[in-house]
Amino acid sequence: MAAAPLYCVCRQSYDVSRFMIECDLCNDWFHGSCVQVEEHHAVDIDVYHCPNCEPQHGPSLMKKRNNWHRHDYTEQDDGTKPVQAGTSVFVKELQNRTFASGDEILQWMPGEQVTQRYLESHGWQYPIAVSNIEGLGLRLPQPSFSVKDVEQVVGGDKVIDVIDVARQADSKMKLKEFIKYYYKPHRPKVLNVISLEFSDTRMADQVVVPDVAQNMSWVENYWPDDSFFPKPFVQKYCLMGVKNSYTDFHIDFGGTSVWYHVLWGEKVFYMIKPTQANLALYEAWSSSPNQSEVFFGDKVDKCYKCVVRQGTTLLIPTGWIHAVLTSQDCMAFGGNFLHNLNIGMQLRCYEMERRLKTPDLFKFPYFEAICWYVAKNLLETLKELREDNCPPQTYLVEGVKSLISPLKTWLKREVTEPTSEVPDHIRPNRLIKELTKEIRYLEASSGGTNKPVKSQGSGGGQCPATRSTLERVCPARQARRAARRLREQQEQGPKVPSNLEILELHTREVLRRLVVGPLEEDPTFCPPVHGKFNMVSTASAAAAENPDTHLRLTLHNGRIIRDARRPGSSTASSPVKAGSERSSVGQLKSREEMKTESDQERQHSTMGGEEEPGQLSKERPTSPSTEEAIQGMLSMAGLLCPSKPDEAATSQEPWWSSPSRGSQGNSSSEAWDNRGPLSLGALSQEASPEADNYQYCDPSMSPPLHPSKRHASNSPPVSNQATKGKRPKKGMATAKQRLGKILKMNRHNGVFV
Repeated sequence: MAAAPLYCVCRQSYDVSRFMIECDLCNDWFHGSCVQVEEHHAVDIDVYHCPNCEPQHGPSLMKKRNNWHRHDYTEQDDGTKPVQAGTSVFVKELQNRTFASGDEILQWMPGEQVTQRYLESHGWQYPIAVSNIEGLGLRLPQPSFSVKDVEQVVGGDKVIDVIDVARQADSKMKLKEFIKYYYKPHRPKVLNVISLEFSDTRMADQVVVPDVAQNMSWVENYWPDDSFFPKPFVQKYCLMGVKNSYTDFHIDFGGTSVWYHVLWGEKVFYMIKPTQANLALYEAWSSSPNQSEVFFGDKVDKCYKCVVRQGTTLLIPTGWIHAVLTSQDCMAFGGNFLHNLNIGMQLRCYEMERRLKTPDLFKFPYFEAICWYVAKNLLETLKELREDNCPPQTYLVEGVKSLISPLKTWLKREVTEPTSEVPDHIRPNRLIKELTKEIRYLEASSGGTNKPVKSQGSGGGQCPATRSTLERVCPARQARRAARRLREQQEQGPKVPSNLEILELHTREVLRRLVVGPLEEDPTFCPPVHGKFNMVSTASAAAAENPDTHLRLTLHNGRIIRDARRPGSSTASSPVKAGSERSSVGQLKSREEMKTESDQERQHSTMGGEEEPGQLSKERPTSPSTEEAIQGMLSMAGLLCPSKPDEAATSQEPWWSSPSRGSQGNSSSEAWDNRGPLSLGALSQEASPEADNYQYCDPSMSPPLHPSKRHASNSPPVSNQATKGKRPKKGMATAKQRLGKILKMNRHNGVFV
């Protein structure tokens, strides 16, 4: 394998996360940090000379500015091309424009009045301005806090996103480089920082978000700690902008609501109401190729200008379209949050982002995942309100209605798209079905007492709507919620297994414990075998002692002790005796008897003779009953073995514990070879559907099977009716003969091929 190529003066391999620039002379690549070239400076270089070529060819050649109103300032200014957003000409024109006063839409309120209860009662449709943060729950650094202080608490090496305002383009640079640029007496260009999220830094302890944002946030209230997806951090941003910084019209990702606080400086917001017509115009404008050449405020009826000065807090509700101009150097703090008041608008904004193919970097992290978590919690809230006979608020019902359709769409999209945001512990189909059921119940009872209330508050005798409010208002609701969850867990708990499922689980457990090992007749092996055969099956004993179970069919020691499928057949014809609850070694037949008996029965089945009295008829019904099917499966799995009277069993000795065999020194494999494998025809004769003639033996107590004695994966039919008394096919007999020869040739070897 060839070694990775090395680049730059540092001679390191390529790193996609680091900015690099190519020399136009030697065509070698260099890290910008190694040759002192920032990413936003690289666009200004026309011909770059690396440090190796610069001594011979001179310094790099810079681009020539030909205009001040285009993103590409090298274009010739012929007066035909319109002004683009963010350029110096655009900013001057914007400052000279006349707009509707922001006082028409701003709601000036004291901080202590801006609470979750107030917004739930009165709704949140217009921006709120707070001049005094007292009572708002907001905690910030002192106004003397500077950008140098940001570098100290955040770290100068932190890579941040910086916007080149004149080009409206994003680039990356280290925080310490931005601080150097900020304090330059002459700034060559306008750079703006608006996406420095500092929740993972030391500065996070110095900023506490407003209580209303904390209490209403979906992430803070509904995001589980054990979520597979990483928790979104969008609540704490530091915005550092220089004079004339501009951000064009946009809707915050996912339709989130925003809180801003200007620590020092000033910002000007140009705001547009999110009506249906304005949102349609915004989507068309965003997807147009000449977006930067059209001022969106001119396309709508009214655009409001709101000046936010030092010490003022601004809260913008869901979906408001806004642009921001930094009229003077400014530091501000802000954050985004989703909430229950405008779920429909949030979903519409998210779907608009998908249609516009917005990059993931500029979308709310795991928006669909948080919606699934919210849907699950809102379902619990609706159930609790219904149990309390308390009508839910109108905004909550409308929000759930608007949430159901996107959830269905996202669930269908999971089939075609590999990325899935459906949480693992949520059953999406059931969740959607139950949400739909709750909405139908509310619609059916809308004419009665359960009609959703128009007032959205939790005071004045109204019922609280959000989960956090429910917990604060009435602690008794927590107990009822816990009881309801317990009932749901019991209902959704593991279902009572059927008889065939029990048989399947038992068979798997037996096969798991069966291992191929030497069956040497030595003192270290025989006592455990005898001990195992003298033990009682725990499951069988428990079923015999406790008949009050959910099992429809209960087997114990090969007998049906309880059958709830038919009336009057709950127990077997003969009671279970205490003496028969143990499987002794003497109850098993000797190998010679089993061979003789199987040969006789095979002869009988082949010749088709008359049945003796007491024997079962070989004529089987074409559709066997469940009991017969289970008995047949038990016999095929080796879970039934014929039982003999106790007095006859005591005189017989199991073949594996015979002293004569042990004295001869023959291995267990040789003992098996002397008899040969039991034919399935004989096994079908011995495994009669009459449960009274058989004793259930726990396979885990029996000795491990030799590889040649294990059942084939594709065994022939058990019933003689299926084989119609025919001899095995010639090919099958030949295979058995070959297997026997191989075993006899290798019976003294430790490894079978």
